[in-house]
Amino acid sequence: MRRELRVIALLLSTWLGGCSLFGQPAPSPVTPQRADPSLAVIADHLEMMSRLSQLTPAEQAEIFQGAHAAADAAPTTSNLLRYALALATPGHGSEDLAAASEKLSQLLAGPDTMLPAERALAWVVLKDVEQRLILQTENRRLQDSSARLAKERSAATNRRLQAEIEENARLKRALAEAQAKLDEITRIERSIIERKPANGN
Repeated sequence: MRRELRVIALLLSTWLGGCSLFGQPAPSPVTPQRADPSLAVIADHLEMMSRLSQLTPAEQAEIFQGAHAAADAAPTTSNLLRYALALATPGHGSEDLAAASEKLSQLLAGPDTMLPAERALAWVVLKDVEQRLILQTENRRLQDSSARLAKERSAATNRRLQAEIEENARLKRALAEAQAKLDEITRIERSIIERKPANGN
């Protein structure tokens, strides 16, 4: 997760740097640059995501419930984004990629009330969530396919076993019938042998 957050931070800084290069004139050498206030907001969101993925389950639940409650009590863009990011953060029990995707998409499709860095973060996280949803769907498909193949193999094995059981039963019946015929032939031969001396007298 730390690696993902570093990648997001790098993408945001690159994106913001590009915006400043192409969207505004270069600052005067004697004019000090003011810090972008949206970066502090983004840093706070990233810190929340980092803590949400690393702390104990009880602490994670507290952080998540705080983000959820803030979004319900005061549904500002920042609070809604924070809640959506909490839903998207992996490694805690309340992760919900489908809900995160829906909320991030709504924020990005709505009026342009987010700060540029917030919009960039929302876009990056949304794309990550979409890829994870695709992977989840593919994983479920593979699991279902594997389970279906295992079930089919088990059914085929059971059919072969049943066929072998029936064949063994048929062979036993045939052997019993052959033994009965052999016993009858032996009985007849013995009876003939036993009658021969009486005929000779």
